[in-house]
Amino acid sequence: MLKQQLQQKLQQKLSPAQIQVIKMLEVPTLELEERIRQELEENPALEEGAELNAETDNADDFNNDEGGNNDDFDPAEYMEDDDIPDYKLRVNNTSKDDKHEEIPFSAGITFHDFLIDQLGLLHLSEQDRLLAEYVIGNIDDEGYLRREPEAMVDDIVFNSGMQISEKEMYRIIALIREFDPPGVAATNLRDCLILQLDRKTETQEIIAAKIILKNYFDEFSKKHYDKILRALDINDKFLKKIIGEIVRLNPKPGNAWSGNVLEKSMTTIVPDFILENNEGQLSVHLNNSNVPELRVNNTYNEMFQDYASNKMNQTREMKVAIMFVKQKIDSARWFIDAIKQRQQTLLTTMMSIVEFQHEFFIEGDDTYMKPMILKDIANRTGYDISTISRVSNSKYIQTEFGIYPVKYFFSESMTNDSGEEVSTREIKKILQDCVDNENKRSPLNDDALADVLKTKGYLIARRTVAKYREQLNIPVARLRKEI
Repeated sequence: MLKQQLQQKLQQKLSPAQIQVIKMLEVPTLELEERIRQELEENPALEEGAELNAETDNADDFNNDEGGNNDDFDPAEYMEDDDIPDYKLRVNNTSKDDKHEEIPFSAGITFHDFLIDQLGLLHLSEQDRLLAEYVIGNIDDEGYLRREPEAMVDDIVFNSGMQISEKEMYRIIALIREFDPPGVAATNLRDCLILQLDRKTETQEIIAAKIILKNYFDEFSKKHYDKILRALDINDKFLKKIIGEIVRLNPKPGNAWSGNVLEKSMTTIVPDFILENNEGQLSVHLNNSNVPELRVNNTYNEMFQDYASNKMNQTREMKVAIMFVKQKIDSARWFIDAIKQRQQTLLTTMMSIVEFQHEFFIEGDDTYMKPMILKDIANRTGYDISTISRVSNSKYIQTEFGIYPVKYFFSESMTNDSGEEVSTREIKKILQDCVDNENKRSPLNDDALADVLKTKGYLIARRTVAKYREQLNIPVARLRKEI
């Protein structure tokens, strides 16, 4: 049964300006520059340059929806029933006469293109060329051919009706294995390393390396060097030379080409903050070298004032134009304010972090790192914890000791045997030092590392040591063993 009823609710809604600020906080400097360029292209009311006071005054005249006192402009006054401005019905606010030209982006040669180019240098029959292209298409970005030749033969017969034998497929694969980079089209790591050794001048070390990979790969990968020494009847010095030849090989030959230029450029770290140490006085500033100043285009302000002041002679098209201009000016003002608020929030937060971790930024030693969680900085700045999280995410700071992610300075706390709270970062630093200085012939296992930490006043269980070791990307003791 349907019925009508009144219901009163209290809801919290974000204004467009607040949404802009939240989005801006998450954006690192490199993406901010791109975001600003995009906004400058899309919004004609926004332009580069220092903001003028006159523009601010004009903005106050029409920005009554943000709490201003101007009663001259009412959007509803210009909207007739069922009227929808034309510009809202188009995907882009552009003229049909505008000339559009696509600018090609060169992403550089890919790994598979590189292999196809080498294929073009060979004199092959049409069938062999098609088979070779098919095989190249099945090579992954690391350079490996993970599929079985028998399965590829079945696919070719099923999809194209081309009748070929497994022997022909193996012949094509062997042909591609002669391509650069050495090791391409290998089926596994051992195969890849042996292919690379086959390209090298045969010396005693290279011959012995191939024997080890072919016959003792399991012992080599698990670093059971004593078994290899006994099996080959060689000494430690010679084995060390052999291992040196093997570790210089490339386990992933295709990685030099994996991804395009744009993807690779995104791995470049651009610091969002720069920390300067002037005789113990720390100062932080934002890295805004490529972030331009922004302002509202004065021509758009004047255009809006002229239109809005001449209400008597306004046509329907003029009313639509006024709505369009106001929307663009509002959008520009919100964007500028969001940038300013982002910069202020980032700077305030980073200054609080530097103040909290002052000793670390002076000494550059992890043992000076204090336990710090998001709530600690939220309490200091007055910002919400979610705001601190957004500021610290994907942001970096440049110091005299190197570039650090902002998240690096947040860590949990533990209590040592003296009852003092210490950062887990400090414990990890000591753990790393223990591993760096251990006897590589007999590396310390997790129980031994726990005992070392205990002697230094840190009572930590073996499983916790294992967790910290994994977080530091330190392999188990067996895999750290060296000759």
